[in-house]
Amino acid sequence: MPIVVQKYGGSSVADVDRIRQVAARIMRTRAAGYDVAVVVSAMGDTTDELLSLAKRVSANPDRRELDMLLSAGERISMALLSIAIRELGGDAISFTGSQSGIITNDRHVDARIIEVRPFRVQDELERGRVVVIAGYQGVSYRREVTTLGRGGSDTTAVAMAAALGAEYCEICSDVDGVYTADPRVVPTARRIGTLSYEETQELAEAGARVLSAQAIEFAKERGIAIYARATTSALPGADPSSDGTVVRRHAPRIPGTVAGVASERDVLVLQSPGDPDALLELLDGRHVSGKQLHLASFGHGCDGLTLIVSRENLHDEGRLREELGRRFGSGASLTDGLGAVSVIGAGINASYVTSRRGLAFLGQEGITAAGMATSSFRITWLIPSRHLDDAVRGLHRAFIEGGAPPVP
Repeated sequence: MPIVVQKYGGSSVADVDRIRQVAARIMRTRAAGYDVAVVVSAMGDTTDELLSLAKRVSANPDRRELDMLLSAGERISMALLSIAIRELGGDAISFTGSQSGIITNDRHVDARIIEVRPFRVQDELERGRVVVIAGYQGVSYRREVTTLGRGGSDTTAVAMAAALGAEYCEICSDVDGVYTADPRVVPTARRIGTLSYEETQELAEAGARVLSAQAIEFAKERGIAIYARATTSALPGADPSSDGTVVRRHAPRIPGTVAGVASERDVLVLQSPGDPDALLELLDGRHVSGKQLHLASFGHGCDGLTLIVSRENLHDEGRLREELGRRFGSGASLTDGLGAVSVIGAGINASYVTSRRGLAFLGQEGITAAGMATSSFRITWLIPSRHLDDAVRGLHRAFIEGGAPPVP
């Protein structure tokens, strides 16, 4: 039978009743003629609660021990879901990330999948079982438990779908797809029927709580179709974009059209003049991942480095600040109080029209941009965090509700 991989987020398995509902949906998928591998997140806010518990014990918890702690959440939900499927007459077995063959690099807290060896998963699927897999976690080549960072369960699901040759990967949550902006901030946000891999990846990188950027990398490489849907929705029909979002290679949009607006509330800007090598070596040693890196040179060596860092992935900020002060004194500064707002769409940087319109809007609202960066699919402005929601709503009105013309 063809294989389908389904992923259920924390809100979908937040309590026993919801776990039973998910089990029933999985059984309907089996009855429709599919072998099913299921990836689950930790129940509800379990991961945040475990992280908060660790921070109460230590302001800067060891990253390896954090992985040992945080990976427990998914083990609870995978076992409970497997039990629920059995109660409905199904045959299920649960696996941790390591048991299911998720091999990662040796970074803790934000590891990356380097290989999937799904031999045990394949064996159990051939026996007719539903395989329930703990998302967000794997095992390094040194046999250490690792976690994959924000969106890690999505990454697990898509990587497993690629390894199994699945027909599609279904990402189920409490929303019915990807929206043009966060509906909690922009009530007029619209569901997007179809997105390209690149647009979705940029939305994720820009802070949208959609699919993880690494998950999209796997999907793009293997051509895996991703269906983002509500857990309460029906199973995908002939047109899955009619009641969800389909992520595929090409989206049916005119180049230059803004597909969505995303934001990230809490970013840090690290700046240092002079040779960047010593600073980058320090950041590597502390496993600090940057979102954007800029070096400026005007003929006399490197005149300065600027790095954008997400605070939510910086679990030992206190130690980083101490070490920066000790090694660089006032030569390196770490600025907070900033957020990032982005507009995303294929071809929006073919000219400077979108950049100019965005800057003009921010100026009209009295918002001073502390910085701007672009890629082929995204324009990002750094602004004070207190203005972030207003900026998201305004840019959504200007570029999406207003039907801004595409860039020529």
